[in-house]
Amino acid sequence: MCCFSQPVISVNNTQIFARLSGTSTQFLAYQMNYESREQNAMILPLPVKQPANAETLNFINLKEYEAFFDDLSDGFPFHSPPSIGCSAPFDPTSRHELEVVEVGNYIASFVPTIADFDRLDSQFTLPNEIWASIPEYKNFGFAVFQLAAGLLKPHPMAFEFQSATDDLFFPTVHIHDGEVHDSEDFDHVLYMQHAGLDSKVYAYENSYVEDQSTGLIRSKYVASHFCNLDKTAEIIDENLLVHRKIMRGNLINSDTIFAIAGDPLNPSLNFRPWLSFTPWLIVLAGIGWFFNRRAKLKKLRETKPAQYDSEGAT
Repeated sequence: MCCFSQPVISVNNTQIFARLSGTSTQFLAYQMNYESREQNAMILPLPVKQPANAETLNFINLKEYEAFFDDLSDGFPFHSPPSIGCSAPFDPTSRHELEVVEVGNYIASFVPTIADFDRLDSQFTLPNEIWASIPEYKNFGFAVFQLAAGLLKPHPMAFEFQSATDDLFFPTVHIHDGEVHDSEDFDHVLYMQHAGLDSKVYAYENSYVEDQSTGLIRSKYVASHFCNLDKTAEIIDENLLVHRKIMRGNLINSDTIFAIAGDPLNPSLNFRPWLSFTPWLIVLAGIGWFFNRRAKLKKLRETKPAQYDSEGAT
């Protein structure tokens, strides 16, 4: 998502990772390049379980893993094309300020509901009429990261939140100029892990070909082959593949949701990777049958004369 509390000059190369924990929470990591003339804030709407409180979301520090998304990209041999860029009633008893947390180089806050934005510095919020134009966020919570002015690529933002849904949720709605437009220019790469996807995919082809069973691009190997697991704070499951969706160009301005069947952590038996070799297996089986049949016929010819001689002698 490119959703800022103040206007920005540019935003590009947005990368988001999502994974379900299997215990009703979702991990999410986010990184982008941006340029802003003034101090700003990234606001990420999330389908949190209500009622929400400070324990609903746990921020994760990835300051020591700035290469998080670089490593994810390494799971897909050959690099992707260059980025193109993209330009409730209030309860007075909750009036106290929201908790502010230092997460690496960020100052971050969790806003449990839209009404709670009133408890945050106005520089890091959006006008009420903006939220009124997006009614689907009525029961959402919001992760807010304060950003410095300038042309920057901050280290990945990350957190785990109690989710109100079993779907994988990616915050991709754009708000750059204080307005919500029907379509926007996207420059996003979405990464995800889910055992239900691993249970369906065919063999790896290359970094541009979508798997015919998922519509996503699968990594060549499981995550342990290309991620630094000591730095991921358990965001990454080492035993699962990583799946990728590239979103570039003028697209409908909405969040991206994946409803995936199956257990998020334990893949079921998958024979599909072998199907890519099926034609060759058929050919090899045919050759094997031919030579086996020829050997049996040869043996039969060799044994018949001996049998005839024995009977004639008798």
